[in-house]
Amino acid sequence: MIRPGRDSDAADFIALTWACWSEYPGIRMDVDAEMPEYHALASYYSAVGGTLWVAENDGAIVGMIAVRPLANGQWEICRVYVHPSRHGSGLGHELLDTAERFAVAAERFVLWSDTRFARAHRFYEKRSYVRAGPIRVLNDISSSLEYRFEKPRDGIELLDAAAAESAIPRLSAILIACVEEGAGVSFLPPLAPDVARAFWRDTARDVAGGRKLVLGGWVDGVLAGTVTLAFAWPENQPHRADVVKLLVDPAMRRHGLARRLMARLELEAVRAGRWLLTLDTRAEGGAEALYRSMGWNELGVIPCHALTKDGTFDDTVFFWKRAGTPSEASSGRGVGLDPVP
Repeated sequence: MIRPGRDSDAADFIALTWACWSEYPGIRMDVDAEMPEYHALASYYSAVGGTLWVAENDGAIVGMIAVRPLANGQWEICRVYVHPSRHGSGLGHELLDTAERFAVAAERFVLWSDTRFARAHRFYEKRSYVRAGPIRVLNDISSSLEYRFEKPRDGIELLDAAAAESAIPRLSAILIACVEEGAGVSFLPPLAPDVARAFWRDTARDVAGGRKLVLGGWVDGVLAGTVTLAFAWPENQPHRADVVKLLVDPAMRRHGLARRLMARLELEAVRAGRWLLTLDTRAEGGAEALYRSMGWNELGVIPCHALTKDGTFDDTVFFWKRAGTPSEASSGRGVGLDPVP
């Protein structure tokens, strides 16, 4: 049972938190010196417009979570603890669902997690949170360092290397689902999870090395789509890039996400100085109509260019587009955008 937390639950909150912390080396707890709010935790969150919940099992508190509003449409997820005996039970998902549903006004969710809490990081990444910003130093008795995780409720985000790496679980799931559906994206089904993860790990390295840009698209708090821009590196083509891996989770389509991803990618390409773009797609596939409607120009068709999952061959159509002008690219401007600082 999930219910609102009470100040009288203080002893149980402390015990639950320590049960989770004690699994990791170097972590110490001094409630009075560093966490005095634990003595009246429900009141603490209520005073700032937030809420606290607990999960009970046979009268024992086995989970907790809190949420509070920040500035500019941001809400912070706090105190996410599930007793180790309940790991893998789905309770963490139930608690996070409760907090996210409560924060109906949230445009973006943020949370902080100790760098040692690897299991928690995997959980947040499955829930479409990605790493954001620098590590936070707490200067506490446990010498804690914390990662910041974020996700928008809806929107398109440019992923840096850390975000791209932490998005690997969701990006891999999207890639596997699209390949299984028959998307012509270089792989054949069944795509093994380790192969998908290796692909996105290589992509994150390319982002870190300045060889690619990756966008993620969220729908109702779920990382549901992505597209990548791969820079061309011949000396005589510093103005060109290839659009690759436009993917939208089949379960999350009909929200216009593919179109929004492509529109944002064109702007980011011009900002990066790449105003001439190329791509290819399966002829007569759904993406072909999208590209034509967005002003892409057909270059030509190669028959029998790609093998399909049933052993036949698909034709591939190649497109190009001028996403901007050389002057816009050299000034770091996209269409309708201010110069990039």
